[in-house]
Formats: sequence, structure tokens, C-alpha cells
Amino acid sequence: MKPVIRLAISHACVDVYQGSVAALVPFFVLERSYTYAAVSGVVLAASLLSSVAQPLFGMLTDRWALPWLLPASTLFGGVGIALSGVSGSYPLTLFFVALSGIGVAAYHPESARLARIAARGSHTGMGWFSLGGNIGFALAPLMVALVVAPLGLRFTPLLVLPALVGSVLCLPVLGRGALPARIVVAGQDDPASFVRLSLAVACRSITFVGLSTFISLYAQPRFGVAGGAVALFVLYLGGAVGTVLGGRLASHWDRVVVVRWSYLVTVVAVAGIVFTPWLYVFVALASVGLYVPFSLQVTLGQDYLPSRVGTASGITLGLTVSIGGVASPVIGGIADLWSLQVALGLLVVMPGVAWGVVRGLVEPRG
Repeated sequence: MKPVIRLAISHACVDVYQGSVAALVPFFVLERSYTYAAVSGVVLAASLLSSVAQPLFGMLTDRWALPWLLPASTLFGGVGIALSGVSGSYPLTLFFVALSGIGVAAYHPESARLARIAARGSHTGMGWFSLGGNIGFALAPLMVALVVAPLGLRFTPLLVLPALVGSVLCLPVLGRGALPARIVVAGQDDPASFVRLSLAVACRSITFVGLSTFISLYAQPRFGVAGGAVALFVLYLGGAVGTVLGGRLASHWDRVVVVRWSYLVTVVAVAGIVFTPWLYVFVALASVGLYVPFSLQVTLGQDYLPSRVGTASGITLGLTVSIGGVASPVIGGIADLWSLQVALGLLVVMPGVAWGVVRGLVEPRG
């Protein structure tokens, strides 16, 4: 099996646990009567430590090659989610979800570094790596629904199975000579552009995590619990399409141009979710719009900071989830105070801000 494909599959086995947090939200509400603010706290727990840990792991991988992190972090991610439903204690639930978030944080910087080596710098290759993560996100609501819907939260230990598979798939990467120890990216550091890019990634994160946390609850009054799970599945599955499309578009136009236009599409799509009856259509469009720039922003970050590829990967990949998780309690509080529609309506602003931030960026030239 080619290393980039192996890494893509292992990426799916890790990111299924990022997607599982949002997928578990309706079950926490149904079984434990959590409020919007309480379930936002669960999402925050998965994101807060991750937001700090992921850049730190990135800095470590800039100094040393740490391929052993891949199987170890995969297991941490799976065990945390597996134990999250066992106890009815809210603090313990937060602890186990946070443990999973740290595992996910440890995985991404080193895996992104190795994936770029395996892809030989190809945007399409990195797109396949990112696609693996998106497939993991897409499978999360189905996996959780198959286990938790019929059996209840006490059976979440069954959710550890992807982590076992993913950790085994990572083992060949540990072999001496499987991949080069380092990657050299040409060019000078451009910290100002990297900061602007990171702001755009943060806006994308708030939009995506806000939608993934609450879209199933938003859909339930019209379509039932199953319809809510379908809405979340569409949100994640559209990401797979967007990631592949982003790699293809970047082979014809500059990455910055593709990222800029994707955020304009996302503004329209999020407005459509909130203000039109065509929920699933606009959820799919929003997902594509949010994921077209996903892998492109990772490689842009690496090219803006070529001397610190691991740090750049840790920050850009970390921000994709962590900042949104930090903002989710605010979104939940607004939903509790006014309505879920008002809270989601405010998300329309975020991709518009991202578009404004990336307008002045230029394609890095190595």
C-alpha cells in the first residue's frame, strides 16, 4: 500500500473521533438532558487543550521526527471517545473527551509532515491525505448512530475499533527508511501572511464547528432524529467532495484564488441553511465551500513558514477545530437565550470575514 494512501486511511481512523464529538451531542441531550450550553462545553473540552497542544506538537516535530506519535495518538483519540459515554458524570465526560482531543492534536502535525513527504509536495496528494480525514468525519455520525442509537451511551467502548485499525496502519511508517526524516520547503518565512491565513482558518473553524455541533439539533424539529443525523452526515460527506475539488482547482489556479472564492460560496450557503427551506442542499454546499480550502490552507501555511513546517501544520490543522470549539459555548449560549436559528444566522459573518482576510494574500513563490 502506498504511504500516502496508508496515511489517508489512518487519518480517517483519527478524524472519526473529531466527528464523533458532534455526533454524540444529540444523545447527550436525549439521555442526559444537557442544555445547548452544556453540550457546547463538551465540544469545548475536545478543543481547548487541543488548541494549545497541537502547535506544541508541531514545534516538537520541527526539531525531531516523531513517527511513533501516529499510532500512539490514534489510540488516545479512540480511547477518550470510547469512555466518554460510560459514566453519567459531566466532569468525567469532559475529561475523556479532552483526552481524545489531545490524541487528535498529537496526530496531525507529524502526519501532515509525513504526508507531504509521501505526496512529494503534490497538492493532489495532500488532497488525498485530507480526504481521509474528511471520510472519517463523514463516517462518525453513522458509526455513532449504529452503536449508540440502539444500545445507548454505555456502549461507546465499541467505538474504539477504528483506533485499533488506524494504529496498526501507522506501524509501517515507523520502519527505518519508510519515508525521509525531513522535508525541505524552499523560500523565506512570511509570518505576516501566515498570521492572516491563520485568521481565515479560525473563521472557517467557527463556522464549521458551529454547524457540526448544532446542525443535527436544528434539523430535528423538521426531519426527526434520523433527519438530524443525515444533516450531519451530509455536512461531513460534502467535505470529502470539497477536499478533492480543492486539490483539482489548485492545479489550475493559485491556491489563494481558490480559497478566496470558496469563502464567498460559503457565505451564500450558510445563509441558505438558516433562511431557506432547502436545508440539505445548502448544508452540502456549505460543506464543499468550507472544505475546498482545507488542504490548500495547510500547504499554504507550510509555504509561508518553510523553516517551521511542523509548527505551521500544527497551527493550521489545530485551528480548524480548536477555535471553533472555544467559540461553541458562545453559540450555544446565544441559542439558549434566543434561538438556534439566531445563533446559526450569526455564522454567516464568519466566512465573509475569512474572505476579507485572504483578499490581500499572494501565492508563495519558492
